[in-house]
Amino acid sequence: MTEGTTEDFQPDRAMVVVAHPDDAEFMVAGTVAKWAGRGAEVTYVVITNGNKGSEDPDMTSTRLAEIREAEQRAAGRILGVKNFEFLGYEDGYLEHTLDLRRDLTRVIRKYRPDVVVTFDPTARFMFDAYANHPDHRAAGDATVDAIFPSARDRLTFPELLVDGLEPHKVKQLWMGSGAGANANVWVDITETIELKKKALAAHPSQLSEEVAEFASEMARNTAGEQDFEYGEAFRRIIFDQPREVRLTNRQQESGRG
Repeated sequence: MTEGTTEDFQPDRAMVVVAHPDDAEFMVAGTVAKWAGRGAEVTYVVITNGNKGSEDPDMTSTRLAEIREAEQRAAGRILGVKNFEFLGYEDGYLEHTLDLRRDLTRVIRKYRPDVVVTFDPTARFMFDAYANHPDHRAAGDATVDAIFPSARDRLTFPELLVDGLEPHKVKQLWMGSGAGANANVWVDITETIELKKKALAAHPSQLSEEVAEFASEMARNTAGEQDFEYGEAFRRIIFDQPREVRLTNRQQESGRG
């Protein structure tokens, strides 16, 4: 079994931050269903409105955004997601700006998650066959910076204090969709793979019926040498480790160089 496999972590509150409707279902749906099924309060934060993803000449951007929000809500409900935040940024044009970081800091302070799941902003290319969407990279980058230091530091975005949003320290950051060789956590989603497939099928404007087979194959490949059939993998950063553990980890990383 590959070192780093975990089945022990169960948050009270979890947040998933993605760029587009349906991103979360590909990246973390099985894990979300597992956490929610065990009582976690899960919040989805969808940054863009997804209004570019159509080849239908009769489709308008406004109508597509409405469809995709409805699809995302339906998919999330299948998994047990409790809260939804749609930030309404334009699809395809996302940049890591201070406005975006402030908006993400706001929702982090509002919902106060133990763990935040988002994209790995360092993943430019994946699986030797895919260039990561620029919106994904911008979303991941801004989310990481919102977690640390913006959500933590009282004097960052002081206007949030006026709204009653006190600083919050996220305990863990999980990065998916491109964790690849950097993955250090594999979650067994064998019991929730069917919910993952149903949630993906809730996005008919984007995905064909073949997505269920693709999701199964992807989760099986992700499980790899683990002792379970279907998995999701993440690169996990733990912010609340004791100082001596952080020092040991740094020494180990230095030794690998």
